Amino acid sequence: MTPTPIHIVVLAAGQGTRMKSSLPKVLHRVSGGSLLDRVLRTARSLSPETLTIVVGHGADAVRSHLSGQDDVQFALQQPQLGTAHALLQTAPLLSGRTGTLVLLSGDVPLLTTTTLHGLVTAHCGAGAAATVVTATVERPFGYGRIVRVDGDVARIVEERDASPAERQIREINSGIYAFDMAPLFEALGGIASQNAQGEYYLTDLVAIYRRRKLPVKSFGVDDAQEVRGVNSRPELAEVSRLVRQQKNEELMASGVTLVDPAATYIDPDVEIGPDTVIHPGVIIEGRTRVGAACEIQAYVRIADTEIGDNVTVKSFSFITGARIDTGASVGPFAHLRPETIVGEGAKIGNFVELKKTTLGAHSKASHLSYLGDATIGTDVNVGAGTITCNYDGKHKHKTVIEDGAFIGSDSQLIAPVRVGKGAYVAAGSSITEDVPPGALGIARGRQAVVDGWVERKKQSTAEKTTTSRKDAGKPAH
Repeated sequence: MTPTPIHIVVLAAGQGTRMKSSLPKVLHRVSGGSLLDRVLRTARSLSPETLTIVVGHGADAVRSHLSGQDDVQFALQQPQLGTAHALLQTAPLLSGRTGTLVLLSGDVPLLTTTTLHGLVTAHCGAGAAATVVTATVERPFGYGRIVRVDGDVARIVEERDASPAERQIREINSGIYAFDMAPLFEALGGIASQNAQGEYYLTDLVAIYRRRKLPVKSFGVDDAQEVRGVNSRPELAEVSRLVRQQKNEELMASGVTLVDPAATYIDPDVEIGPDTVIHPGVIIEGRTRVGAACEIQAYVRIADTEIGDNVTVKSFSFITGARIDTGASVGPFAHLRPETIVGEGAKIGNFVELKKTTLGAHSKASHLSYLGDATIGTDVNVGAGTITCNYDGKHKHKTVIEDGAFIGSDSQLIAPVRVGKGAYVAAGSSITEDVPPGALGIARGRQAVVDGWVERKKQSTAEKTTTSRKDAGKPAH
C-alpha cells in the first residue's frame, strides 16, 4: 500500500545540447505530448502532496507550457551544477515536510505507473533512507554504475569517474530515486564537487548515507527501456516508436485491425472500438474516440474528434475537433474543422470543407463545397460547388438550411440567410434573401440565345484576316 505523504520532484533544468535546439529538451514531443507531459502523467498516479519542477535552461518556456496546472510548483536552478545541486534548490519549498520524496527525470518518459508504485512500496517497506531504481543493460556506456559490496549498494560511480573495472559493470543507475525526507536536505549540503565534471552529484549521497549507517536500497526494473533517457533526436525518435508500438499492441489486443502497425501513428489517449480497421499512414491524435466497426482509410489525420460506430473515413481526409455520428461517411479529401457535427448516416464527399457546421442525419454534400457557420437539417442535398458565404470582412454570419431542402450546384448562400423546409435553390444562384418553405429560390442572370451568332462571327473573322493580308502586301512609303 502506498504511504503518504508523497512529494515528487522532476528535474527539468538541463539544456540538452545534443538536441541542437532552442526548445528545452523536456518540451520535445513524443507521441501524444512532450517528454515532460508523459513524466508528469506518471507522477500524478501517486497522488502526490506536492509536485515540484526544477527548471533552468528555458525556464520561462517550461513554466508557460505548464501554465494552468495548479498542482505544480517550480524551483529555479541557475546555473546548472549537477543533480544534487538541482534537488537542493527545492529546499525552500520542501524543507520541514515529512514522508517520501520521489525524484524523477523530465527526459525519462517510459517509466510505468506500476514501476513507480513498486518503488515507493519497496522503499517504505524497507525503511530505507534512499532507494535507487536500477536496470541491467548490455551496453551501459554513459550511465552511472552500481557498485555493490556483499550484495548491497555501496556507491554509484559516474561514467567519467569510473575505473576500467567499474566500467565493466552492467547494472546502471536510472537517476530515479525515493528518499526519506528527514535526513535528505541536510545530507545534500555535504556533497562536494570533486569529480571530472566539477558538479555536485546526487549519486554521492549513497556514500554519505553509508557512512552514517543509513540504509540504501535498490529497486530493479526488468525492462531497461523504462528508464531510457532522451538526449538526442535519434533517441527521441526511438522512444516515440516504442510508445507507438505499445499503443498499437494494446489496440490490436482489444480487437482493432491495424493493416500496417509500423505505419500507423496513434496517441496514447485515443480510444478505438473493436472491429475497426485502420489503414497505413493514419495519424490519430489527442483525445479522439473512434467507435466499433469503422474503417479509417489510408493517409487520414484525425485529432480530438468523436466518431460513432460504422463510420467510414476515406483517404486523405483531415478532421479536427469534430463529431461524426454512426453510419456517416467522410471523404476522400474532406476537411472537417472544429465544432463540426456530421449526423447519423450523413455523407461528406470529396473536396468538401465544413467549419462550425452541423450537417443533419442522412444529409449529403458530395462534392467541392464549403459549408461554414451553417446549420443544415436532415435529408438535405447540397449540390457540388455550393458555398455558404459566411464572412463579410468583419463578422461571421449564420446560414440555416431546413430539413429536406435541395441546394442546386454552384450556389452561393450569402449569410445571414435561411432556406426553408423542403425548399429548392436553383443551380447557379446567389441567394441573398430567405427562401420560404416549399419555395424555389432562383437568383441568376437571364440566359440569352442569339441565333446564327457563330456563323456571323466566323465570317467577320475571315474578312478581317483577308484585309490584313492585303495590307501586308502593299509597298511601304
